[in-house]
Amino acid sequence: MTIGTVLVVEDDSAIRRGIVDSLRFAGYAVLEAADGVAGLATALAAAPDLVLLDVLMPKRDGFEVLSELRRSRPNLPVIMLTARGAEEDRVRGLRGGADDYVVKPFNTGELLARVEAVLRRSPARPEAAFAEIMVAGRKIDFARREVTLQDGRVVQLTEREAEVLSFLASNRTRAISRDELLRCVWGLDPRGVRTRTVDMLIARLRDRLDDDKDEPKVIQTVRAKGYMLAHPEAGG
Repeated sequence: MTIGTVLVVEDDSAIRRGIVDSLRFAGYAVLEAADGVAGLATALAAAPDLVLLDVLMPKRDGFEVLSELRRSRPNLPVIMLTARGAEEDRVRGLRGGADDYVVKPFNTGELLARVEAVLRRSPARPEAAFAEIMVAGRKIDFARREVTLQDGRVVQLTEREAEVLSFLASNRTRAISRDELLRCVWGLDPRGVRTRTVDMLIARLRDRLDDDKDEPKVIQTVRAKGYMLAHPEAGG
């Protein structure tokens, strides 16, 4: 029995074969695509549980494919694979909706661990005791994974973005540290982990929520403690 289906979109055949073999050995069913056009078509038609998406590819690059996936399948987990190590590329991928970002060359054990972490729904994640809330003039609908902004625009959230908001909402009486978010939402052990994944996702969420980055009203920063969701409005 397989433990999930992973789509590998990678134009380098040797790298793709190594990833595919490792995933199959670990118990996953695997789909393959060698360029962005084929990868997007497969992701939309086959409904995999997760996509491993290369950045530099022929026909359509990974950023373009990611953008299309977020419009069509906003909750599909995506891990970006790239030889690029520049911070601006990592930021672009994460802000574009990627759930994680792995820079080549990488250890297959690490890649499998990241796949497991993204797919895993930790029992430590509390479920929100409400379907929707109003925060700073924004209606957050957890069931639909969408936010209605003050000007009436509706913004669709990725699964990871909704999970972070739900976790903050479920613990809205206190500040949540980066380590707690990594452990309870990403399923990662924060000990010895150097990552800005949490900060990047919070920045992306603030942008989606039309939250002032200098004086945020929705997701507030509590110095030396972490992040906290603003108190829900009456009736929300």
